[in-house]
Amino acid sequence: MLNIKNIIKYTKNLKLLYVEDNKEARESVVMMLEEFFDDITTAIDGEDGCQKFKDNTIDLILTDINMPKLNGLEMIKKIREIDKSIPILVLSAYNETDFFMESIKLGVDGYLFKPIERQQFIRILEKVIQKLQLKDENENNIQLLNQYQEATDHSSIVSKTNTKGIITYVNNEFTKISGYKKEELIGKNHNIVRHPDNPSSIFKDMWDTIKNNKQTWQGTLRNIDKYGKSYYVKTTVKPILNKDNNIIEYIALRDDITDIMNPKKQLQDLINSSKTPFAVMIKIENFEDIEKFYGQKMAQKIEDQFSLVLESKIPENCEFEKVFPIGDGEYVFAKDKEYCKDTTKHILTQLRAFQNSLNLEKIDIGEVEYDISVIISIAYGNDVLENLKYGIKKLIETKSDFILANDLAKEEQNQAKQNIDTLKTIKQAIYDFKIISYFQPIINNKTKKIEKYESLVRLEDETGKILPPFFFLDTAKRGKYYSAITSMVLHNSFNALSLTKADISINLSALDIEQKSTRDNLLDLIKANKSDAKRVVFELLEDENVKDFKTIISFIEEVKKYGIKIAIDDFGAGYSNFERLLDYQPDILKIDGSLIKNILTDKFSLNVVETIVTFAKKQNMKIVAEYVENEEIFNLLCSLDIDYSQGYFFGKPEPLTE
Repeated sequence: MLNIKNIIKYTKNLKLLYVEDNKEARESVVMMLEEFFDDITTAIDGEDGCQKFKDNTIDLILTDINMPKLNGLEMIKKIREIDKSIPILVLSAYNETDFFMESIKLGVDGYLFKPIERQQFIRILEKVIQKLQLKDENENNIQLLNQYQEATDHSSIVSKTNTKGIITYVNNEFTKISGYKKEELIGKNHNIVRHPDNPSSIFKDMWDTIKNNKQTWQGTLRNIDKYGKSYYVKTTVKPILNKDNNIIEYIALRDDITDIMNPKKQLQDLINSSKTPFAVMIKIENFEDIEKFYGQKMAQKIEDQFSLVLESKIPENCEFEKVFPIGDGEYVFAKDKEYCKDTTKHILTQLRAFQNSLNLEKIDIGEVEYDISVIISIAYGNDVLENLKYGIKKLIETKSDFILANDLAKEEQNQAKQNIDTLKTIKQAIYDFKIISYFQPIINNKTKKIEKYESLVRLEDETGKILPPFFFLDTAKRGKYYSAITSMVLHNSFNALSLTKADISINLSALDIEQKSTRDNLLDLIKANKSDAKRVVFELLEDENVKDFKTIISFIEEVKKYGIKIAIDDFGAGYSNFERLLDYQPDILKIDGSLIKNILTDKFSLNVVETIVTFAKKQNMKIVAEYVENEEIFNLLCSLDIDYSQGYFFGKPEPLTE
């Protein structure tokens, strides 16, 4: 539910048409409407209202029913002929309820009785705002789709066919690569560009996939242009379904891969012809740095010479086919596992030895002598090439050098699906205002009373389950929803000031502060809550990805003018350091929970905490210990003269009640 501030903030940008024939009533209502709208156009009857709607840009209409010349319902009919979607609110006396059913048929968005009650008006405005926001979102989506189509037309070879496979549309890229004019292609079958060397099994599989299974097919095809020249395209064909799940047409997107086709095509053919393909991908480690340092020409020479080294060192008893260089310092060789004489374990052992021998090699191309270091990804069975690529990706991420990558592609796909599902959950929660805040108490160690609460974000999903940030926040940061979540949390946190006399701590990351819209939002909230600002604490979450350090320092200086206190969160771990303290000048240090939870058994943790306490006391900073789970830890913290404690020993995060 939108609060009144958000409603007014939205309606101030709307242009209202108010139609009322009674002058006194009109002037009285306009006074009330000015609280919500800066731009109000008034009309004295339905005829005047129609004309002013035509002459002005109007976002919302509020109209009386019983008027001379043209009554409200007649005016609505005429306006609906011009604009079927504009929100219309009907204002009428109680004795005009006969018009109620007629106004519903005309698609009005709300019905208000005279005199207007402010709360009733606000509730209806909220529904209108939701409709307008949905309309804006739909218009944005249509605009995006049009841009996607334009981008696709410029970057891909596109065609459409009817359900019988007859071409109904081609874009300019299709005519350019095929040599045919559009009129020569429309009405023809794709056989017009199909090379006869393509195996018939490919098209049988394609039609089975797109027609019978109604799924997307992907593959590589060899085509022939109008003049007999071959070209290769990586092809995606998708059936387009109507709402009844019936196919109405097919769309195909293609990428020209002719220039890079030779080795990859041979490799793909080998994989496709194997019952159980077994493949090895070798990558020259840090090849991107080689290109940057030596230049592309020298990097190409290194690649070419390394190909020869690979071919000379492939274990003979492995019986692999030739080496396929696929670019970017990557090479693949493969075979059909059906014909392997050795066990998988033995082959892996041989490949390990092969890798070790490669790492002893030097590439000498005259002016450059390069020590080779390689990483190796191995896969067999289904999705071999995809698994190999994900294996290389995982080796780079984990800084490893050898991996059996079976099923990694499936894992990546599952993770991608999970991320998409999470984004849908986040989007729905934002739409339903289900981004909520829980509050965990922070205790004064001397009085054992609650002096602060930390505001912690939660998401309530469609089943009513409350999810902590671990399940959704990182995913939100990769999409467009993080700012919306931050905004909701900030409003939740400032609203909580009215529910307690304690301080409210709010977590802020560098990403939050560096974003201007979030800074502006924060300053608006601070100014709106000036009298309570001194009870707000911003907990800065340390991050190695700080891009605009000056903005963060400037923001801290600005908010401190309002009495807001600054805390450094998770101090003693991660990226925290004493130099950063001098820059931020915090009022509070929150000692990282990983130090506190082990403080009873780990002398190192105890020594670090003692050092932090000594430093903080000299700087007149207050100290909060997180992760206080039991009385024994609490007593030790008190003996160390730590000011505050936070943890399950005193209370779990939960909704804050007055």
